[in-house]
Amino acid sequence: MPDVIAPRLRVLFCGINPSLYSAVVGYHFARPGNRFWPTLHAAGITPHTFQPTEQDALLALGYGITNVVDRATATADLLNPAELAQGAKALEAKVARYQPRYLAVLGVSAYRIAFGRPKAALGSQPERLGDTRLWVLPNPSGLNAHYQLDALGRLFAELRRAVEQG
Repeated sequence: MPDVIAPRLRVLFCGINPSLYSAVVGYHFARPGNRFWPTLHAAGITPHTFQPTEQDALLALGYGITNVVDRATATADLLNPAELAQGAKALEAKVARYQPRYLAVLGVSAYRIAFGRPKAALGSQPERLGDTRLWVLPNPSGLNAHYQLDALGRLFAELRRAVEQG
């Protein structure tokens, strides 16, 4: 799954891994029921609810997309801890190369395992990757019933405000 990425983005959103559906159609967060695109709009990040086919339009807004692990699965819980840790190392190299202001990892459990931070919580993280600030957000997958769209929008908007404040 190709990244949607450019140097010095405001935020590089980092999914856990692509769904099988996304891998087939070739667009991030494309699975019906995934709330990533409606959440970006609800948070004031995009001017309208983008369709997955509009993913490249994020770059002009200063946002991009990557994943911790490239391997597509039916559900993220099919990934093992070693894959997540290996993915975090590759992600660190990608962040060093592209230098986004923020890396926003979408999934607190995956972040905890991948980065070896078992007590990490949502929001801004005390650690950085070089000069890149780390932020953890809930996974917007429709399978994550803990967060509804309004709550996701509020949490993503917190990141947007932090980015705007510098």
